[in-house]
Amino acid sequence: MPEFTRKPVSSEKRLFSLVLALIASDIGLTKQQILSSVYGYADRYAVGKDNSTLERQFERDKDSVRELGIPLDAVDAPDSNGNTQLTRYRIVKSGYNSPEDLTFTSRERALLALASTVWREGSLSAESRRSLMKLSSQGISAESGLVGYSPRVHTREVSFAPLMRAIQAGVGAEFDYRKPGESRANTRRVEPLALVSYEGRWHLYSHDFAAHAPRTFLLARIVSPVMTLRLDDSVRKPGADYGARALAELRQLAAEQVAVISIRPETDAEARLGPRGHAAAVENQHVTGFIDGHLFADELAGFGPEVTVVSPPTLVSAVKARLERAKIRNE
Repeated sequence: MPEFTRKPVSSEKRLFSLVLALIASDIGLTKQQILSSVYGYADRYAVGKDNSTLERQFERDKDSVRELGIPLDAVDAPDSNGNTQLTRYRIVKSGYNSPEDLTFTSRERALLALASTVWREGSLSAESRRSLMKLSSQGISAESGLVGYSPRVHTREVSFAPLMRAIQAGVGAEFDYRKPGESRANTRRVEPLALVSYEGRWHLYSHDFAAHAPRTFLLARIVSPVMTLRLDDSVRKPGADYGARALAELRQLAAEQVAVISIRPETDAEARLGPRGHAAAVENQHVTGFIDGHLFADELAGFGPEVTVVSPPTLVSAVKARLERAKIRNE
């Protein structure tokens, strides 16, 4: 199996994840919650150890977010006596929303998405990259027909907010969850323990009551509204860092599921996929880990001729099947 080594998360991705997490939280997040669960920080967060370097990074990122014109507020806890570890950070949606009379046509959205592609190629200034990051965080994307194979910018799943509220309130949750290949969804009853973002996708780490064991769920596969449940007994342990535990398990899974892909140079695929893995022995080939084969196949197929999957065979077949279906639909 090829060796898999993760590269540092870019500042744009880290700021983007921070903005999404703070917008999604109704009451805000503490510094510890941010560092231990938000993509770009959590991969370097060490439980019970010195994280002063990471804290300084967060302080700089706060300034960068505010430079974008995003109202990042710091709310001190009552009787905190100046303890910044108890301070909660939040982004109030009403202060961040665009003016009500500001709208974009489909063509304008396409132009913004194309400008975003130029940004990913590193051709714009730092100020332009920040501006495009702000537009992306507001969910602005373009119609696929206008931007070719360029993947869309996805907004967060609707289940995020109720699950975050359930974690904060210490209650259980019930939802319908459908795995690939299943004809119908199954109802899951869990105690939510942590929400983490990994490779741009949100996951719920929880205790599954039916399995009597921890389970991680991909929010994109929750197909019903989230209902809350009263908990008679909680499995949550004081001081336990469930976010760090979830990310460790996801990283381990990505290290075990490795793909070799050939990427056409100087393309959007290279800009997006290159940083997620490392170069293989063969020119223009990259080794990258993945969590979910079905979603990864969807992503790779979206790049069209810019990407060719070399291995594993299951991923080769999955991407080929998606491209063939796309060809039939367009004929």
